[in-house]
Amino acid sequence: MVNKELDMIVFGATSFVGQIICRYLLEEHTEPNFTWAMAARSQDKLEQLRAELGEKSVSIPVVIADSFDDAALMAMCERTEVIISTVGPYAIYGEALVKACVNTGTDYCDITGESQWMKRMISHYSEQAKTSGTRIVHCCGFDSLPSDLGVKFLQEQAQKKFGVYCSEVKMRVKVMKGTFSGGTVASGVNAFKEAAQDPEIRAEMRDRYSLCPEGHNNSGRQRAIGMEYDEDFSSWVGPFIMAAVNSRVVLRSNALLQERYGTEFRYDEGTLAGDGVNGRKLAKRMKSGGRLFGLMLAVSPLRWFALKFFLPKPGEGPSLKEQQEGFYDLRFFGKTDTGDEIRVKVTGDRDPGYGSTAKMLSQAAISLHRDVDKNKVPGGFWTPGSTFNDALYKRLSSYAGLSFEVLEDEAAKEAVEQPGD
Repeated sequence: MVNKELDMIVFGATSFVGQIICRYLLEEHTEPNFTWAMAARSQDKLEQLRAELGEKSVSIPVVIADSFDDAALMAMCERTEVIISTVGPYAIYGEALVKACVNTGTDYCDITGESQWMKRMISHYSEQAKTSGTRIVHCCGFDSLPSDLGVKFLQEQAQKKFGVYCSEVKMRVKVMKGTFSGGTVASGVNAFKEAAQDPEIRAEMRDRYSLCPEGHNNSGRQRAIGMEYDEDFSSWVGPFIMAAVNSRVVLRSNALLQERYGTEFRYDEGTLAGDGVNGRKLAKRMKSGGRLFGLMLAVSPLRWFALKFFLPKPGEGPSLKEQQEGFYDLRFFGKTDTGDEIRVKVTGDRDPGYGSTAKMLSQAAISLHRDVDKNKVPGGFWTPGSTFNDALYKRLSSYAGLSFEVLEDEAAKEAVEQPGD
């Protein structure tokens, strides 16, 4: 073991999310004896960021490294215990950094939601990561940490209460206030472009088990929510745009935990639309809107038109005011094979894709370095649910504005109130 110069490096510090992370680490987070640096490809942009961050940033080192410069990435990784990356689309800009991390034994966290890229990285570098001891944890932002840790929290509470895990869990978005950024849109666009050119990727996108390791025993029949009435929530339900990647991550967690939740475990996600006629109409609009958005990204002329005239560009995102005013409230419902039921509530206090994601990613990386024993979680490609322990729940509650709560009795009734009530 070699003690490195820095605890953490923020790679992509000048990106939209990267800037939020740096400001958060300077102004909000307190961690004794914690050293970190800002990294990006442009010296000028890094100096501009440092100037905007003020006097507190003067002592923070800056590192120059380009996503395609192998030597610079290797040198950067040699200096730190863990890297967090905000440089997307990851399918375009991410592989060289993953390679550098596994070559140097450097732990890594990111906020990708690109399942086709994650599958490639697992295929290309999994064995090498095991050998070098590198822990790679994708999806440490709103994709897919609240879903994955929400399921894990629910299952741990079910085990305490019933003595068994739930064989069925569903997540429903009760309310969410936030916006897309250009980076998120760019990642989605690239995924559709890759799928259009490669039938194997199209097949992956249809397979909810695409991220599970070979030889896994998960066999529960998974499904995607279109539009339906959910008796457990007394509400109509529409699709949730992040369900595709979130469900794959949750199912991979179950596989990596040796099917702890069962080989027939089922999981799905949707958005609550409310009861009655109005709820049905809203769920129908959600379904139609989701199909239209998918068509827009899949068809080249429509994609060009949308990108040119109304979708945000890379580097764009919500204002500071919008980030601070954002929030989300997710509800989880679990049922055991014997019919016992449990409900859990997960909330966040900022815009989910930016303000909250920045805090989640930061705390996940710090926790990976400081709280996760390498003997228990050795080198390899992991998920939030298969990696982190109670220490991260405490960090997220104390430093990141998240809450994890079991809904009991009267509180459980509140879980099925109309969205936004």
